[in-house]
Amino acid sequence: MNTRADRGIAHFPSPVLLPPTMPRFADRTWRRIFRAWVQASGWRFEGALPNVPKAVLIAAPHTSWWDGYHGLLFKIALGADISFMAKRELFRGPPGWVLRKLGGIPIERHAAHGVIAQMVMRFNAHDQLWLGITPEGTRNRVARWKTGFWQIARGAGVPIVPVYFDYPRRIIGVGPLFMPSADIAGDMATLRALYAPFAESAPPLTKGMF
Repeated sequence: MNTRADRGIAHFPSPVLLPPTMPRFADRTWRRIFRAWVQASGWRFEGALPNVPKAVLIAAPHTSWWDGYHGLLFKIALGADISFMAKRELFRGPPGWVLRKLGGIPIERHAAHGVIAQMVMRFNAHDQLWLGITPEGTRNRVARWKTGFWQIARGAGVPIVPVYFDYPRRIIGVGPLFMPSADIAGDMATLRALYAPFAESAPPLTKGMF
């Protein structure tokens, strides 16, 4: 991951071309509003999204709910239809309709098939699916990441797309595509090493980004 060069940085509302096989939202008026919103935030996009129809996207470091807020703004502004998991109870009524429109996937946490099995089955049932996950599983700094994202990617036979928050430069960037191997410990160590520079510079708790 290049943390210094400004090549490949998108300043909204300049368009970012999505790869042809990536799932995407239609270019509606509300997407243009989100692009203007992202531009006002001062955050920018760095790198290139890979041309793959299925992937598990991991985003770190995760130090605040603001991370999810900006991630949501960016994915809509870019037009990238990246799904996310949420407990089934949140999908009731009008809020559930909005969550589904934004890419939410209802998860039954106490079902016979666990969350990992549910997501592997969903990957197998769809021609296009990008799933976003925070590997830390919490807003606090952790010594170990949760391995659910790796198990989903490995079980579904899809690559991992590392996305990083570079707080000092106010950039959300994309790292190199990573295909999980049979060595979970080695894979986790490699991915953690990619994020080390950004984890060191991340604030302990982000109270605001504007």
